Amino acid sequence: MSLNVAVLLLEGSHAFELGVFCEVFGIDRSDDGLASHDFSLVSLNPGSVPTRHGFDIVAPHGLERLSAAELICVPAYDFHRRQADRVLEELNSAVERGARVLSICTGAFLLGEAGLLDGRRCTTHWRYTDELARRHPRAEVEQDVLYVDDDPVITGAGTAAGVDTCLHFVRQRYGSKAANLIARRMVTAPHREGGQRQFRERPQPLDGVTSMAPVREWAEANLDQELSVEAMARQAHLSQRTFARRFVQETGTSPLQWVTGQRVLLAQQLLETTDAPIAAIARRTGFGTIDNLRHHFTRRVGVTPQQYRRSFHAIEGNS
Repeated sequence: MSLNVAVLLLEGSHAFELGVFCEVFGIDRSDDGLASHDFSLVSLNPGSVPTRHGFDIVAPHGLERLSAAELICVPAYDFHRRQADRVLEELNSAVERGARVLSICTGAFLLGEAGLLDGRRCTTHWRYTDELARRHPRAEVEQDVLYVDDDPVITGAGTAAGVDTCLHFVRQRYGSKAANLIARRMVTAPHREGGQRQFRERPQPLDGVTSMAPVREWAEANLDQELSVEAMARQAHLSQRTFARRFVQETGTSPLQWVTGQRVLLAQQLLETTDAPIAAIARRTGFGTIDNLRHHFTRRVGVTPQQYRRSFHAIEGNS
């Protein structure tokens, strides 16, 4: 299950986004039972590459290293600089032979320059979505979301959303247990849906309520019960309207969308770690029926519960 990962280091790259790739893919976590990766930094010309922060980072490999990569990562960079044709050609060649590409923040501009966003859904930091759409009119730029997966291209929004984007890839390839373990090590939320809003403003407390965390914890412990907006608002001692508004402010998604996401996550965990029948998992997660579970699970994960179990239950403990 080892993955060949190459990070494309461009002049003016941003250190935080580069660090996210190094943290998620570049650390040997085999002692934790996770897959180790063949990880490398790549640039047009091997050697020192200046970052936007005034220091250089050494990329030991040239672009020929991309020919073996299964995942190519592109951090944020100074997108006003046009890249060499060879960089764009190598990216296209990699995708044509089956590699995936994952960008964070303004890294999406390089994918656009290479033509890889044409006809695909994508995103970037909210400050630059209009510019991305202007430069690449054939791209379907989604405003104000955390990340977009339009296989083989994954694009993430700015800074912290890069962590969500990388964990999404890990969850997709290795399962939720592996993603949750890495998130725990990074002391970050294990999962945020890609469709959640990018946080632009700090939400203001409403009616003296400073956090929806107690309600979320209660809901997570009762996913097998009916979790209507009315029930959750009652738990929060708020009107339905105030509760729903405050919940979106704090989480970036509606209460019912959040509940569905938590139920799917629980279903993933149960499919990976237990031999419980699908019908029992449907009941335990609050979906009720196999058909209802299959509908929501497939819509969010991309495969049926049965296919997911076949892919990840067998590698439990060998991620």
